[in-house]
Amino acid sequence: MPRAPEPSSRNRTASALGPHGGGEPLTAGVDLASRWLGASVMAASDESFGDKENLLDPSPAAFEPGRYGNRGEIVDGWETRRRREPGHDWAIVRLGTPGIVTTIDVDTSFFTGNFPESCSIEATGVAGYPSPADLAEPSTEWTQIVPRSSLRGDTHNTFPVGETLRFTHVRLSIFPDGGVARLRVMGHPLPDPRGLDGLTVDLTSQEYGSAVVQSSDGFYTSATHLNRPDTARTMGEGWETRRRRDEGHDFVVFQLAIAGCPRRAVVDTAHFKYNASAGVALYGSVEHPAPPAESADWTELLPRTRLQPDTRHVFPVQLGSRAISAVRLDAFPDGGLSRVRLLGPIDPAARRLAGYRWFNALPEQQAAQTLTEASVPADLRAEIVRLRPLTDAWQDSLGKRATSTGLAEFATQLEGAPDR
Repeated sequence: MPRAPEPSSRNRTASALGPHGGGEPLTAGVDLASRWLGASVMAASDESFGDKENLLDPSPAAFEPGRYGNRGEIVDGWETRRRREPGHDWAIVRLGTPGIVTTIDVDTSFFTGNFPESCSIEATGVAGYPSPADLAEPSTEWTQIVPRSSLRGDTHNTFPVGETLRFTHVRLSIFPDGGVARLRVMGHPLPDPRGLDGLTVDLTSQEYGSAVVQSSDGFYTSATHLNRPDTARTMGEGWETRRRRDEGHDFVVFQLAIAGCPRRAVVDTAHFKYNASAGVALYGSVEHPAPPAESADWTELLPRTRLQPDTRHVFPVQLGSRAISAVRLDAFPDGGLSRVRLLGPIDPAARRLAGYRWFNALPEQQAAQTLTEASVPADLRAEIVRLRPLTDAWQDSLGKRATSTGLAEFATQLEGAPDR
């Protein structure tokens, strides 16, 4: 199998480093509440002055003073009426993909005399597709992830989250009323791996937790757009670098959330008509975390191949049956790409680990419900939940009861079928 070419010192300087010698600055995690992941504002207590849907608008908030409509001054955010009675306002958001929340940004941009005095945020993990009424049931367990905290107007109010549970919904409460421009729920996607069994998936997708961890350049637009699961609507939703004036090339490194065996690569230059990359090459690595771009620990997946502008290309991948944990894309010499997808099945060993990560991160109520749906006897459900974090030896802890009806089905759901 061909090895990746070792970058020359000239290429390492010009390509592996960004415009200021450090590459594109990358943030950890993705916005779990982004519309392009499929998030939605399910319900809100009031939206008299500004629609609740504005909270998840992916573009930065904007404001044009002096513009009025039938409801008053037009605002780019969620704004409630002035409250004349006790209580507070709230909005419930279904995350686009479930995950571990790390940071919340309550953005009050342009709300200067009408922002909430404070806010709090709760989260829950629920299977299926509950309605707002279902989530309002007393049986739904909500976990406070941001205690009631003061807000500042016209500011990105950021709050760290210390919980390590996997959540599906968040509830923003504002006190007593007012306006919030945007809500960003930053974190790490953690999919239910049972839904991936037997499927060919996009191993690089943000939807499953894969991430861009290195990039040579993000002068015009970020490389983190490349593995979004949606389709780019404009050139601005792809990756565009500055014009290169040397002999180097640009690159992106993806860390796969779940190792897999790629079969096809999709390289899309949609909307890049006069500035698309002239060609690309792809390399894979079994190392985790992903090695540096200039490392020798890369194996060729796709040799340098010519691209056409504004075109969706599908290429066979040469890796065979080996599972990889990281992917490097080299773009020659610079230019733009819209999306990159690497299609293939997930690795059985990686599927097993993903199952444990998923179940161990479920809120207690959802973990118990998962066991119920797998027909695990009632007397064992609480004990299995208590045993978390589960490891390979979890059944040994149950002794003779490990042969109980339902445990085999749960073990298959947790680890994947043995013949995969």
